[in-house]
Amino acid sequence: MTNEKIIAVLGSTGAQGGGLVRAVLDDSDGPFTVRAITRDAGSPKARALAELGAEVVEATLEDEASLQAAFEGAHGVFVVTNFWESMSADVELAQAATAARAAKAAGVAHVVWSTLEDTREVIPVFDERVPVLQDRYTVPHFDAKAEADAFFRDSGVPTTYLRTTFYWEGFAQGSGPRRGEDGRLVLTLPMGDARLAGIAAEDIGRTAYGVFAAGDEYVGKTVSIAGEHLTGEQYAAAFADALGEPVDYRPLTHDQLRSLGLPAGDELGNMFQFYVEGERGFVSARDLDLVRSLNPRLQTFRSWLAEHVAAVKPA
Repeated sequence: MTNEKIIAVLGSTGAQGGGLVRAVLDDSDGPFTVRAITRDAGSPKARALAELGAEVVEATLEDEASLQAAFEGAHGVFVVTNFWESMSADVELAQAATAARAAKAAGVAHVVWSTLEDTREVIPVFDERVPVLQDRYTVPHFDAKAEADAFFRDSGVPTTYLRTTFYWEGFAQGSGPRRGEDGRLVLTLPMGDARLAGIAAEDIGRTAYGVFAAGDEYVGKTVSIAGEHLTGEQYAAAFADALGEPVDYRPLTHDQLRSLGLPAGDELGNMFQFYVEGERGFVSARDLDLVRSLNPRLQTFRSWLAEHVAAVKPA
């Protein structure tokens, strides 16, 4: 029927996995076909992928047998876990271990694992300036993924470690500009003068496609990605141009963020503190020219914002 290699995609109806599914489908003359893995093949998002031409199968990270079956016959597998669903590093670790075992058992030739840095290399848990979270972490949703790298490495499955970063979609979910009491728009980010590496979530999947398309070139390697590295002032200027009115940048301190009583406020405060204190290493690891070579459609913040201005526009 076809000699195309199958890429099986976890998180296929989500931001990262969905970007990869669409990247494969967009490249109709490419070497791959796509298998979208989802909990519910009957969901509207899953049905939409099927209508676009994806093979849709049901499996979950909690059911290793279903996962192995979904990986059978696949050349490549994209693995992503969602910390925010359970808010538990231990759950995320268990899910990653399950995926690694299933990929090994299915004989997968290439895994791309969506991971992050271990923030404890910059802010150790004995640093009294930050709270220790879930007994042993500085930023659990970073640190647990970094720990989980070992599951793929030790399994012997050929793996590329795709280190991601802050999604710009966060600006459409409450962290974009807000109108102050004086009527002016204010962007509040706890970044001081440091640069925040950001990316459009869809570009994570598109870049993963470039990694698969490169064959064995990135097997065993870490590929750290971003779309652009911008300061808070630069983000505010882009918002101002897109929204057609001034946007002031007012940085919070990390302690101020942690004290706001937000859901996962300690986690977010620690994360932004890591972004600031680890800025040099974090940003320099993300070579935008390399990312663009893997994903020629890589969006800048301004190009992403032009497509999402309605979603970030405050009342």
